[in-house]
This record gives sequence, C-alpha cells and structure tokens, in this order.
Amino acid sequence: MTPAGVTACWSCRGPVTAGDLFCDTCEAIQPPRPVDPFTRLDLEPGFEVAPEHLDRCYFDLQRRLHPDRFATKTSRERAISVALTADINLAYETLQDPVKRAIALLEMQGVTIHAEGCNTMSDPVLLMEAMEQREALAEAETSDQVETIAAVATREKTDCLAELAEAFNTSDLSAADRLTTRLKYLMKFEDELRAARIRFSQTT
Repeated sequence: MTPAGVTACWSCRGPVTAGDLFCDTCEAIQPPRPVDPFTRLDLEPGFEVAPEHLDRCYFDLQRRLHPDRFATKTSRERAISVALTADINLAYETLQDPVKRAIALLEMQGVTIHAEGCNTMSDPVLLMEAMEQREALAEAETSDQVETIAAVATREKTDCLAELAEAFNTSDLSAADRLTTRLKYLMKFEDELRAARIRFSQTT
C-alpha cells in the first residue's frame, strides 16, 4: 500500500511525496499537485513571513524550474516546468499579500471562506468603523485632513496585522477570521485614500 501523500513518479514509478519537485530516484521533474502555497514554496505555515525569506525561496525555485533549463528535455518535462512556474508565481503572490496569506491559513485549517475572499463584515463594530472612516474621508476638504485620516488608518492596519499574527499563533481562528475581514477593509481603504490624495493634488 502506498503511504498517504506519496504517489508514483511519472517517469520511473518511484515514490514521490506530494510537494516534491523532482523524483529522488530518477531526478525527473514532477507535475504540480494540489498543495498549499507554503508547501509550494517550501515554507513553514504561519502568518508572519519575512519578506526577504519569501523572496529567497521564490527566486531559488524560479532558478531551478525556469523553462529555459528544460529546453533540451522532453516536451512533457518542458510542459511540467511551465505549469510549476505558474504555480510558484501564484503561491508567491498569495503569500506576499497579508489578506491572501491569512485566507490561505484559514482555509488550511478548515475555515470556510466566502466567494468575495473573506467572511462578510457582519460585526457591527467593524461596520460602524468602516462607515465613520468613509464618511470622514468624504467630508475631508484639504489634503492635510486626508493625511490625518491616513495616519490613523496606518496605525490601525499595523495593530490589525499584529493582532492577526497573535490570533494565528494562538490558533484563535474565530478572531483570525474577523481580523482578516477587518484587514481586507483597511487595505481597501488605503486605495480610497490614494484616490483622495490624487484628487487633492490635482486641485492645488
């Protein structure tokens, strides 16, 4: 019986563990299998990911799997390298974004995520906060007022990221779910602040 998570190499039929890029027996590149983005980039799952470590893992894999390295290989191996490169790019994009990273962690632990990316903002406190921030931005009459609102939003985002990391560290998935929703809103609000800055810069 084949152990769980182990499949046969397409080339030599030797054992290959899910997430392995190459067969240990014949060294053939292996087709992508469904794995989480942390496994895809050979990282320990966790919300706190050092950007420089993420970059190092990503670029190392890109060098090993770039299609140019398989130019003289079989058509199947070339196709596999292209597919793996696409998977690695997607995993990198996911882990670079704190909201996508949090959603990936929640999904890995069985939390159902809504189609819009994270659970609906049903918390009345979060709803009130969102309404008040948007109202204040809509009523801002000067760039200084926009910057004051932006400074508050930046502090709130920093606090939210710290709280989210703690929630994952303590396996408080309910808090992590709620904080992911809040972080998603705060990052969207950053886009609205950028638009407001552009609007005021065009009127001065």
